[in-house]
Amino acid sequence: MAQKFSRREMLKGAGLTLAGSMLGSALPRKGFSKPKKPNIIFILSDDHRWNHLGIQGHPWIQTPNLDRLAEEGVLFDNAFCTTSLCSPSRASFITGRYVHHHGVKNNLHIWNNRNQTVLEHLKTGGYNTAFIGKWHMPGPLPELRGVDRFVTFTARTGQGLYYDCPLIIDGVETERKGTYITEDLTDYAIDFIREQQDCPFCLYLAHKAPHGPFINPGDISSDLYQEESIDHLPKWAHSFSSMANGEIYGMGLGTVEKKYKKYNRLISSVDLQIGRVMDELDRLGIADDTVLIYSTDNGLLVGENGHFDKRWAYDQCMRLPFIVRYPNGIVNPGRRSREMVLNIDVAPSILELAGLPTPGHMDGISFHSILRDEKTDLRDSFLYEFYKDFPPYTVPDIDAVRTRRYLYVEYQNSRLEPELFDVRSLVKNPVNILETPEGREVLPEMKRLLKHYQEEKTHGA
Repeated sequence: MAQKFSRREMLKGAGLTLAGSMLGSALPRKGFSKPKKPNIIFILSDDHRWNHLGIQGHPWIQTPNLDRLAEEGVLFDNAFCTTSLCSPSRASFITGRYVHHHGVKNNLHIWNNRNQTVLEHLKTGGYNTAFIGKWHMPGPLPELRGVDRFVTFTARTGQGLYYDCPLIIDGVETERKGTYITEDLTDYAIDFIREQQDCPFCLYLAHKAPHGPFINPGDISSDLYQEESIDHLPKWAHSFSSMANGEIYGMGLGTVEKKYKKYNRLISSVDLQIGRVMDELDRLGIADDTVLIYSTDNGLLVGENGHFDKRWAYDQCMRLPFIVRYPNGIVNPGRRSREMVLNIDVAPSILELAGLPTPGHMDGISFHSILRDEKTDLRDSFLYEFYKDFPPYTVPDIDAVRTRRYLYVEYQNSRLEPELFDVRSLVKNPVNILETPEGREVLPEMKRLLKHYQEEKTHGA
């Protein structure tokens, strides 16, 4: 078995202490007065499968900080993105809008500066704001109105580099020799948090990890998970060692077992840096007044349905880890919610938590009532949409509808036939039930629902 590390041991191994970071000595708590509105921190990772958390029953991954976050907050078991691809999903998070409204259809479509972000609305409402991390949309960097601090990178078309990644800090490109990107971004995030004294703040922290290529940091041992078994993965994944597929999907060369363990080490590395943020909030005495949200842009298939990718309308692609902690605002913490929440719900939820109105152009729904443990029914279904990405990816346009029980998928301009799944089978053994008696009974309603969403999409685009 791989060596287990406690939170304190993991931090010690990174040259850190629970009391602070490399950014300097501790600041006195008296510098922080209790804000009238909550502070808000939204942490977004990249390609983190929803069930790759210790608290979600993964057989061996270690995520003590995310587990703690869930134990002190609300863990959303049914959280999804509406398009499982980096740029479109990130644009949906920050705007609260579907792809057909914000226009970032794939990783090649340029951000429209007319789009309004949640940070812009928060700034108008009296917040200090920061965007720190992965922007990852093509074209020039955006005009992020209402952002006081903008730290990002453009290396490798916005994907960035794990080591030595130059950062663009408020418009100035700065070399970062000898740094690891996840830790570097966290340093800037903690620096921003420490500077906030007079106003509530919103920090949008977007990590590159655990996206491929999987290059592990020095703060996580390369032996971690080395002896663990991957028997929980589909059989197809065990023999995957294709140079073409490995390069196409940005995973690097080597067997799935080798890459998969590196992927999990990267998740543990993100977890470690989240622990640094949590500990800093505790040290500064502002944790109770801070909303901390964690999620990712999309998931990742590792052999399911014969794919090693994220561009499909399956749960492994569109289902997200999603956790909210807010000690002064969550009733009965430590709960799990089965309500379906979406990436487009984050922006309106943040605005309601800040006591600000939700603009009419946002498509999402606030999940604030779930935090208050009120009986609520956010939605019974939602639209998934995917717009064809650039070569060499061969995934066609997709429209799908997901309900609490079923997933119906249609492929546009493609020879691929529609698919219908009972979602209870999606995680381990997805079976297309379209031609079964159950499928034939369910299909008319699922087609009606999808047509309804398609008509709204056409009229709203």
